[in-house]
Amino acid sequence: MFALYDAVRRASDLEDAHELWRIERDELMAAHPATPLLPADRQSFAGLPVASYDPAWRFELPILDAEPADFEFATGTDGVVAFTRVGRVEVPDAGSLDVWRLTSYGGGLFVPVRDALAGRPGGTYGGGRYLLDTVKGADLGSDAAGATIVLDFNFAYNPSCAYDPAWACPLAPAGNVLPVEVPVGELYG
Repeated sequence: MFALYDAVRRASDLEDAHELWRIERDELMAAHPATPLLPADRQSFAGLPVASYDPAWRFELPILDAEPADFEFATGTDGVVAFTRVGRVEVPDAGSLDVWRLTSYGGGLFVPVRDALAGRPGGTYGGGRYLLDTVKGADLGSDAAGATIVLDFNFAYNPSCAYDPAWACPLAPAGNVLPVEVPVGELYG
């Protein structure tokens, strides 16, 4: 994942970067030993449903102050995974999203999102998708000096638990729910 996102960040054309991301994610889902696809689903897998790239959904946003908060997510394998809110971002014409820091293994920033298409047929995964998960390398760029992060909703992807209920995934808490439809990124059949 780190190499894939590095290639995406270095690409000069965002549509080409998005296509590379889509192709590589399909290959990982189809063939990686840790794929979350269930064995029965692997046989008929023809690719993830990903919307076409729309540059209107790419933002470089300042991380704004937010009241301190924590949330914990209990997993069956890693115990309790804890997060601390480090700020929030205001997404133009969409709403506010909390920015979280993973306080246990690996650290990193985490920005999940659930939108108005969540759980709807042809929409997005009901529990939400991930925009940023730096512990896994899913990072499209940031500017530490300017305290900004890149959030490109075209690269929003479903957590592993969307495909296999045996996976335990932290889902979007209340501060990461948008009242608008986000019709880009990985969708959910």
